[in-house]
Amino acid sequence: MATTTWEYATTPLLIHRETAILNTWGADGWELVHVANGPEGGLVAFLKRPIEAGA
Repeated sequence: MATTTWEYATTPLLIHRETAILNTWGADGWELVHVANGPEGGLVAFLKRPIEAGA
């Protein structure tokens, strides 16, 4: 059985632009994993997507 290998990214979520930001990342194959408060306030999204075989 093959194991999925993941790559991860974080991005700030700007107030009133959250949906547009997440839809842009989602269109590139990223899945939202978690949202947390950032170190300087605001929100940070944690995302993951599978790494293509041979990439």
